[in-house]
Amino acid sequence: MQWTGITIAGIILLLLLPIRVRAGQAALEARSPDFWNLVSRDAALEKVAEGFQFTEGPVWHPKGYLLFSDIPANRIYKWKPGGKAEVFREPSDNSNGLTLDRQGRLLACEHSNRRVSRTERGGKLTVRASEFEGKRLNSPNDIVVKSDGSLYFTDPPYGIRAQEQVLPFQGIYRLSPRGKLTLLVKDFDRPNGLALSPDEKTLYIADSSERSHIRAFDVKPDGTLANGRLLTDLKGLEPGVPDGMKVDARGNIFSTGPGGVWVIAPDGRTLGIIRVPEVAANCAWGEADGKTLYITASTGLYRIRLRTAGIKP
Repeated sequence: MQWTGITIAGIILLLLLPIRVRAGQAALEARSPDFWNLVSRDAALEKVAEGFQFTEGPVWHPKGYLLFSDIPANRIYKWKPGGKAEVFREPSDNSNGLTLDRQGRLLACEHSNRRVSRTERGGKLTVRASEFEGKRLNSPNDIVVKSDGSLYFTDPPYGIRAQEQVLPFQGIYRLSPRGKLTLLVKDFDRPNGLALSPDEKTLYIADSSERSHIRAFDVKPDGTLANGRLLTDLKGLEPGVPDGMKVDARGNIFSTGPGGVWVIAPDGRTLGIIRVPEVAANCAWGEADGKTLYITASTGLYRIRLRTAGIKP
């Protein structure tokens, strides 16, 4: 059967091809019609701050501002909508991933000190993790908090020299509410960003090495991991690797990767890509309704309004 000279098979093929829509400074690339349920066709990417060295680790504070790291500058910045980025903490000990615990205290993965720290309400820093079995951690990179108060973090060697590494692996750890540190997985090459599913039954972890993929793990009742499996590969010709990621309330994964932020369904299908003009390293949900995605990308900070809301830290 044909319709105006195009076969039904041809129409289906056209529908499956990537769709690009210009959006402000970027393009939206749909690889599935489901992408438009999450991202409006006229959504605009906006650069809200620039002039940094390498931005990472964004987290939205419920008081209405964003915190993010500039790793080489040794600073954590604070940015409020309509304002300019201000220094929140300096030195930051070359902080990378940031998040908030269940009491709203800032948790930071610090490269220089090779530790995870917590900023108490009075401003004092408390060390949450710095050693495993008497050996210094490599370089904690990113972190997520479970509703029971336990912390999960990745520990690649990005922030140290090769001769400084004393642990013979790059691990993923769980720190219990009582302070017990447990090694969960150690077969990653460069474990990086991580995120929990809305029901906290699945933990997603990026490997930013040549593997360039995201794995999914079942979270057992005791907080340990099981059934590790490949969720998706994020390989492309453009600069960028799977790095920081966040999950929306529907369970979709928003992960940085080649060309921008990849939107991935819970079953591993790539729904589309939010293209960013700089290499994107991480992202975070923001604003009161949680429908603004903030993206740290090299020297700039970007945001885009979405149709879906994210999980708050």
